[in-house]
Amino acid sequence: MLKTAYSVLCIAGTVLPISQFVKFLLAEGLNVNAFFAQLFANDISSFFGLDLIVSSLVLLLFVFTEGTRLKMKNLWVYVASNLLVGVSLALPLFLLMRHRKIEETPS
Repeated sequence: MLKTAYSVLCIAGTVLPISQFVKFLLAEGLNVNAFFAQLFANDISSFFGLDLIVSSLVLLLFVFTEGTRLKMKNLWVYVASNLLVGVSLALPLFLLMRHRKIEETPS
């Protein structure tokens, strides 16, 4: 059940943010200045932007400490997922793979 939930969240965590990013790309192209101007356009968007940045850093710390502890391979995949899509993909993906690793590790 938990693996299914993580899998569904990986899909939602990819599709939902990417759908909005594609709309931005169609309107603005790869305009980094417009991206940051919109990200920090007001107090609420700044709140979410800063929350996301801190959450991403926490996720990276968690991935490397927990992934190393469990001897998980290919930790770069979660970093790439975080950078290319966001925490909404990288976190459930890491938790899914962590869950699988714990299940396959003999007690």
